Amino acid sequence: MTKFPDFEGLAMFAKVAEERSFARAAKTLGVSVPTVSRAVSRLEKRLGARLFNRTSRQLALTDFGLRLVDSASRLYAEAEAAENAARELSSRPRGLIRLAVPMAFGTRWLAPILPDFFEMYPDISIDLHMSDATVDLVGDGFDAALRIAVLRDSSLVARRLTPVARFILAAPSYLERYGTPAHPRELTAHHCLGYAYRPQRDVWRLRNKAGEEETVEPTGPLRATNSQALIPMALRGLGIVELPEFMAHEHLADGRLKTILSDWTLPSGALYFVTPSARARPAKVEVLSDFMVARLSNPPWRWLG
Repeated sequence: MTKFPDFEGLAMFAKVAEERSFARAAKTLGVSVPTVSRAVSRLEKRLGARLFNRTSRQLALTDFGLRLVDSASRLYAEAEAAENAARELSSRPRGLIRLAVPMAFGTRWLAPILPDFFEMYPDISIDLHMSDATVDLVGDGFDAALRIAVLRDSSLVARRLTPVARFILAAPSYLERYGTPAHPRELTAHHCLGYAYRPQRDVWRLRNKAGEEETVEPTGPLRATNSQALIPMALRGLGIVELPEFMAHEHLADGRLKTILSDWTLPSGALYFVTPSARARPAKVEVLSDFMVARLSNPPWRWLG
C-alpha cells in the first residue's frame, strides 16, 4: 500500500529552499528550528537522497533537491492558497443556512423580518424548516434553530434572546357559560385544549407564590400539534387554552381572551437561538445570530397586562 505523502516535510523543504536558511524558514512558519530540521531529514530518509548540502556558512540545494524544489514549492503555494480561500469563505457571510423554527412563531414573527436580513446579506440563503416537532440539529444537518422552551442542559450552544411567558386563557363567553376556575384542580372539570408537541407529555404545571405546585392534564374536544389551531376554539368560547405570549398578546389586548388563575404561573421559558457548536461557527450563522438578537430581544409581543 502506498504511504501517505509527507506534505509537512515537502512544505518545510520548500520553505527552507525559499528562505535559504533553516532558521528563517522556522521563523516564517512559526515553529522551532529542530522541528524544521527533523522534517527535512525525515523527507530525505523517505526519498533516499540528500536535499541540501550544508556547511557552517552555506546552504545549497543538491541536484536532487533542485529537481524536487519546484514541485514542492508549487504544492506549498497551492495548499496555502486553498487554506486562505477556505478561511475567507468561512469568514464572509455567504452560503446556505438550514434553519429550524416552530411553525406558529416562524409564520407570525420570523417570516416578516427575514426580508430585512436578506437585504443586509444578499449572499446568504436560508432553507427554512417550520415544524413544532423538535429536530435533531446534528443528526438532521441543521445549522441553527429557534427554540421556545425551558432549555435543559445539552451539548448544543444556546443564545438566549428573550423570555417568553405563558398564560392559561379563556374567552369571556366561556367563563360566563362555565364559570371561572379558582384553583388548578378545578380545570379537570373544564374543556381544555391540548398541545401534542411538548417535550414530555401534555401537562400544565402551575405554581403559586406560596410554592404550591399543581399538575393538570388537559382534556377536551381538541388536541393539536400546533397551538395556532387551538386559538379559534378558544375565541369561540369552546375551551380553555394555554398559550405563549407571542401568540396570546393580541387577543389579550383586545379582550377576546382573558387570563385565568392569575395567582398561579407556568414555568417561564425563553426564546433561544441554538447551534450545534460555538467552535469555528461560520460567519453566515454568526450574522444570523446577531440579527436575531437585534430584532427579537425586545419583541413587540411583550404583554404587560
